[in-house]
Amino acid sequence: MLAAYHGHADAVEALLARGADPNRLSDRGQSPLAGAVFKAEPAVVRALLAGCADPEAGHPSAIETARMFGNEELLTFLQP
Repeated sequence: MLAAYHGHADAVEALLARGADPNRLSDRGQSPLAGAVFKAEPAVVRALLAGCADPEAGHPSAIETARMFGNEELLTFLQP
């Protein structure tokens, strides 16, 4: 979560390669993907999606977060 939230795409990729769960929610029910969307970190979003992160996980989800903040660029990555 912290690597995603702070825009460390290389760390996210390394953690995923070592088995980190891209869909593990924080104590507040937020996903790493939603955190990366909130912080507008496209490289992290791409890394998490490549690692099978679920754009609908958590509350608000990454999709809901992108819509809430009007981030059309990231929304295109998140929606099929």
